Amino acid sequence: MANILPFDRQVEIISALTEGVSIRAIERLTGVHRDTIMRLGVRVGTGCDKLHNAVMRGLRVPRLELDEAWSFVGKKQKRVREGEANVGDQYVFIALAGAAKAIISYRVGKRTLENTQAFLWDVRERVFGAPEIITDGFRPYPSAIEEAFGANCTFGTVEKHYSAPMAVEAARRYSPADVVSITTRAVIGAPSHISTSYVERQNLTLRMSQRRFTRLTNAFSKKLENHCAAVALYASSYNFCRVHEALRITPAMQLGVTDHIWSIGELVAAALHGEFPREHAVA
Repeated sequence: MANILPFDRQVEIISALTEGVSIRAIERLTGVHRDTIMRLGVRVGTGCDKLHNAVMRGLRVPRLELDEAWSFVGKKQKRVREGEANVGDQYVFIALAGAAKAIISYRVGKRTLENTQAFLWDVRERVFGAPEIITDGFRPYPSAIEEAFGANCTFGTVEKHYSAPMAVEAARRYSPADVVSITTRAVIGAPSHISTSYVERQNLTLRMSQRRFTRLTNAFSKKLENHCAAVALYASSYNFCRVHEALRITPAMQLGVTDHIWSIGELVAAALHGEFPREHAVA
């Protein structure tokens, strides 16, 4: 059982998971059974989700970039049968602070209007003021942003045009065609800079840091619960433990929600037991 593993061994396992090591590779390296590793990952990931929900609130973020990263659970979408739930395509919606590079909000689910609306309401509950919001051309964004923020924001979209029609499956498996033009549009107010470069780079970091997001492998998530836990673990380790190369500190420190770099051990303790490293570090 994961709860009888020595704490140092738990930290060793979670550290490997946050560095993109597969569960079976961790089993070979540590001698811990893969089922135990998976249960521990789910427990810590679920705790990280609660940690994120409690800490990442009341934030003043002048600029947000929103995007969705494709993944799948259980099987590819074309193999999903009628009546099967929680399998097939699952997108990770991410709201990234433009200056602090922090993940403000995330949501795992189908790329639908309902999930987009829930995602934007979560963003609204976490940030103060009237932020500048930039998204891609996904159609549900304008109505969802208007519903959550009203006129209390500036909002722009950026849409890329390719040299040839993008075959959806080929684009997911390899790479899309060459970009020949980019269309930017101010939807609400006058955004100062319309670009989603930061959050698109964040998608690459996600794929490099979580093995189950690697394309063309058998490392995909088999259960939606495990997938959501992996995303939550990634978001918290990225915000609190990983020093951003451009900032030279962690995104959480840049936001002011903590005053030091968390170790993976501190993150595991906070996720499993609610033991925050320093009481005054959590707003």
